Amino acid sequence: MAFRKIDISELTFNPFDKIGKQWMLITSGNSEKYNTMTASWGQLGVLWNKNILTCYIRPNRYTYGFIEKEEYFTASFFGEEYRKALSFCGSHSGRDCDKAKETGLNSVKIDNSVTFEEAELVFVCRKLYSYDLQESGFLTNDGIPAQFFGSDPYHRAYISEIVGVYVKE
Repeated sequence: MAFRKIDISELTFNPFDKIGKQWMLITSGNSEKYNTMTASWGQLGVLWNKNILTCYIRPNRYTYGFIEKEEYFTASFFGEEYRKALSFCGSHSGRDCDKAKETGLNSVKIDNSVTFEEAELVFVCRKLYSYDLQESGFLTNDGIPAQFFGSDPYHRAYISEIVGVYVKE
């Protein structure tokens, strides 16, 4: 399967559907060793005159170590026929299994990172800035910390420049 690089201005989709409902795989590492995880939280926009994707990863996730180590990662989007694969990648740890093998996804090197042949859309991202979410940062008292964190650690946010956009040929 081949990808074609496009200009980001060619994209026409609803980011709320693309991220929040269709989900994405965040993948970091290299061809020899990488990990991927499903994400349904994130933002797309413009910051510092750059096209930005922001994603959130808890420090106890296996992918966290890869993201911390590498300068680049991918955010990959798939058709509905891969929903089970994305669900698996979001509910199993790469510490315990080979997610690509378990789901039938085929990894492929793209620019400075890894994605999957089955993806329909891939953003290659370069990390620019990170920060840790914390309870003291919440400005409202509407239960978000209790609902989304409980005993889980707060996420680290990665503000990243989209340096490449690829679509399936």
